[in-house]
Amino acid sequence: MLEKQLNRIDVFLKKLSPVVALELSKAEQIRTYKRGDFLLREGMVCRNSYQLENGMARKYVLLDGKEICTELYFPGDLALSFASYTLQIPSEECIEALSDVVVKTFDYQVFQALKKKHPALMELDLLLSEYYAIWLEERMHRFRSMDATNHYRCLLEKEPHLVQYVPLTHLASYLGISLETLSRVRAKI
Repeated sequence: MLEKQLNRIDVFLKKLSPVVALELSKAEQIRTYKRGDFLLREGMVCRNSYQLENGMARKYVLLDGKEICTELYFPGDLALSFASYTLQIPSEECIEALSDVVVKTFDYQVFQALKKKHPALMELDLLLSEYYAIWLEERMHRFRSMDATNHYRCLLEKEPHLVQYVPLTHLASYLGISLETLSRVRAKI
């Protein structure tokens, strides 16, 4: 389902008028972050979306002093705190670079102004929101319907790059299991 939605977004972007496409590209800024830098800290308002050009990052929340990894980002992924970005409220999440990263940033206020100027961009906003909702629904389904072994197998099938590049502590947290459970599951497979 995610691939179908990505195709819809790609088709939409290709159909944009040259004027709108140029204004969108002018609104982009390229930023670099070093490993360990924060793109967003808890309590900050998410004023930008970050499209990873290279490198990897993670989003996590602090729960009783423990970091719970909720998302992992790789090149092509769009990183943001959805509620903070959409409502312009302080974030409950952090986004941290797991390696040196280069991102394209889009400022929230600039994008809102572009949507007013070019109403066609409202559709882009909707397509991106739908993509995130589909991704989140699929992730929630896996959490509720699979045990740790099957969840890890699904990850190997759908997102093998995670296993290759993400530290095991973050991977276990992302899967919602302990590091010990992840080690047992990996030993079985």
